[in-house]
Amino acid sequence: MRSTGIDRRTFLALAGAGLLAPGLRAGEDEPLFLGAREKAGQFEAAVIDGQGRDRLVLPLAARGHSFALDPATRRAVAFARSPGRFAIAFDVDGAAGPVAIAARADRHFFGHGIYAADGRLLLATENDYEGGRGVTGLYDATDGYRRIGEIPTGGIGPHEVLLSPDRRTAIVANGGILTHPDYDRIKLNLADMAPNLTYLDIETGEIAEQVGLGPELHQLSIRHMALDRRGDVWFGCQFEGDPALAPPLVGRHRRGRAIELFTAPADIHRAMRNYVGSVAVDAGGDLLATSSPHGGLVVFWDTATGAFQGTVAIDDGCGIAPFAPGELLASSGRGELLAAAPDTRRPILAAGPAWDNHLRRF
Repeated sequence: MRSTGIDRRTFLALAGAGLLAPGLRAGEDEPLFLGAREKAGQFEAAVIDGQGRDRLVLPLAARGHSFALDPATRRAVAFARSPGRFAIAFDVDGAAGPVAIAARADRHFFGHGIYAADGRLLLATENDYEGGRGVTGLYDATDGYRRIGEIPTGGIGPHEVLLSPDRRTAIVANGGILTHPDYDRIKLNLADMAPNLTYLDIETGEIAEQVGLGPELHQLSIRHMALDRRGDVWFGCQFEGDPALAPPLVGRHRRGRAIELFTAPADIHRAMRNYVGSVAVDAGGDLLATSSPHGGLVVFWDTATGAFQGTVAIDDGCGIAPFAPGELLASSGRGELLAAAPDTRRPILAAGPAWDNHLRRF
């Protein structure tokens, strides 16, 4: 059976969904954080402040994943979890109603996106599942997020996408895993995966640069990324091979060079259980955090050297976002929010909604 796009009833419900704001308006200089969550059986996208207080809550029809952010216009887009059929654009201050974005009938979202072209364009990672290839869907943010085209990503299973500091290059983590929505997230090509990082020229659609892992690491799926203060790309992986093996899970790429891989001390590396769920760099750009919800910990790295810096335990913790120099905000599926630094945890909320995979700082 061929899958179709989001059904009309769900689309209309999302388009008409109200933004539930508790009446606290943030100042423009105050950091805000966006996360998908489940609260009292309802899926939501939430904007919170640094104390974990809700600033704005947007109901979702299904589980959310991550966000595209446009700080200049204070807009964001919440994406459904893969294989997602919808995304919702909204104003983080609740000044305008949300806009529902439906995936094309033969595409689905992977849960990540970026604004580009000074906020005029939205790029979303998508699966051309009949064609067995990844694309970034292009949406006109000035015209109701009308889909205007797509750019092939040069790989399969594009997950996270970042905007390069040059503002015209999209950096795509092609995870290499072939899926089809008719097969309930089953991984269809584990024997011949080929993950890579691809740099796309947004204006021309051409591949500016592409780097992969060696053939012995072809089952190391590149999934999530962050940029450090030098503009280097850090990424975290999920290993799809023999569980008894333990390849490096964290890497760095500098344009024009080969990928570098880094490993924590053996006991920490084993505790990560071959899975990095999210990647973020602190507000100073010098400290990298990689979360492992399967292992219940966040692992820290020096972005200058790649050296292991320490850990923080957080049960089912995955979401991480820049909080302050040397510190990140971390969230968990158990409802915990904490300020995390190497071997240091500062609780913010002990019990709250079940947070999903990602936090984004606005």
